[in-house]
Amino acid sequence: MELDGLWLAVAFFLIALIYASVGQAGASGYIAIMALVGFAPLAMKTTALALNLLVAAIGTAMFLKAGRLSWRSVWPFAILGFPFSLLGGSVQLPPDIYYPVVGVVLVLSAVQMARTALRRSGSSADLPIDPPFIPALATGAIIGFISGTTGTGGGVFLAPVILAMNWGTARQTAATTAVYNLMNSAAALLGAYAWWDQIPSALPGWLIAVAVGGSLGAFIGSRYLPELWLRIILAVILLASGVRLLFG
Repeated sequence: MELDGLWLAVAFFLIALIYASVGQAGASGYIAIMALVGFAPLAMKTTALALNLLVAAIGTAMFLKAGRLSWRSVWPFAILGFPFSLLGGSVQLPPDIYYPVVGVVLVLSAVQMARTALRRSGSSADLPIDPPFIPALATGAIIGFISGTTGTGGGVFLAPVILAMNWGTARQTAATTAVYNLMNSAAALLGAYAWWDQIPSALPGWLIAVAVGGSLGAFIGSRYLPELWLRIILAVILLASGVRLLFG
């Protein structure tokens, strides 16, 4: 692996570790790093989806093993999230549209990440309710299409919605978004099959890096690392990358 590829492997490892520690797969973080380096749009999209797919699979497997998955909380979001992600994955935006759109997505991701970092824990004593079917369908479809088009996993948007609407506890939300990220990343990557040749040859090494980082993050991150500062750091990275794409 060349020096640039090795440096990116280290960056992707850290992103996967940090994101996995807060229940996410890292797509927006991978895109943020690639935006700073100057990747082409199709390379950014397909690479981020491939990396996100692997980390989301690891997170899903761990939640399954721990018995924390509630399929009743997942499938209303996934039933339209999958086909709309597939549709979004097949959309090829030109660079002069892709970069601003992804820039906005990254800035919004930064805002959402900062909000979850600064949100008071235990501010509501209400027991969570199951997601209402129609609102969950619409939420899954909208986020699915946006995430498929841009190459983000969607979990960074879905998690704040679930928490804000009291559709699940923090642990349930993490499990739901892990599965949502897995299904949507797989769908979007399938939709983008025509551009798989744009994926850099260094991808296998990067997959190993995020697999290790994602596993470590999912296992120890949420238990031993200060989640508040992790989210703030991620918010800063996302904001800086989004601003760079929007304003050059």
